[in-house]
Amino acid sequence: MPAEPPIKRAVAFIDGQNLFYAAKTAFGYKYPNYDPKALAARVCQSRGWQLDQTRFYTGFPSADDNPFWNHFWQAKLLQLTREGVHAFSRLLRYRLQTVRLPDGTTHSALVGQEKGVDVRLAIDVISLAHQQACDAALVFSQDQDLSEVADEIRKIAALQGRWIKMASAFPFSPASPNRRGINGTDWIRIDRATYDACLDSRDYRPKTKT
Repeated sequence: MPAEPPIKRAVAFIDGQNLFYAAKTAFGYKYPNYDPKALAARVCQSRGWQLDQTRFYTGFPSADDNPFWNHFWQAKLLQLTREGVHAFSRLLRYRLQTVRLPDGTTHSALVGQEKGVDVRLAIDVISLAHQQACDAALVFSQDQDLSEVADEIRKIAALQGRWIKMASAFPFSPASPNRRGINGTDWIRIDRATYDACLDSRDYRPKTKT
């Protein structure tokens, strides 16, 4: 087995929506109030890793579909790029989804879906591992589709004969219904104290008229 490097270079890959919904269910927050760079740095510090890059991925609605959240994400993404974060974003695509209610009736609504965001994240993890740009891929997500990426990381480690770690970090509390990280990775549960120490001091929500 390859020896662990004395300095473990980490790259953080943050699924913005996955992180938000995990924090919402775990801690009750109503909007994405985290500072991605600060949170990545704090988690890496707790593991003794050197954070070399922070990469952020999210979908968001167009101004026509939802001007409030479009403004929020445009402003937050702009600030992240100013801070040196690699940001990848795509507009949400909407499709009609029908669900059956307990009384037997059905209800249809337009549901926004991210297209290409998780694929881009997965490609970047594998690409940077191939380039030997990191020793630890720190993924802020619980998306089990990424378990296939973990399999690829292990293959890359074997081919290159070097130590590579993939970890899955996610907010967690007794209220969290999903208690699992990505299969095949190290799970890093983020408690409220850690999360609250990494809140974004800026509020990008547009001011509403009173």
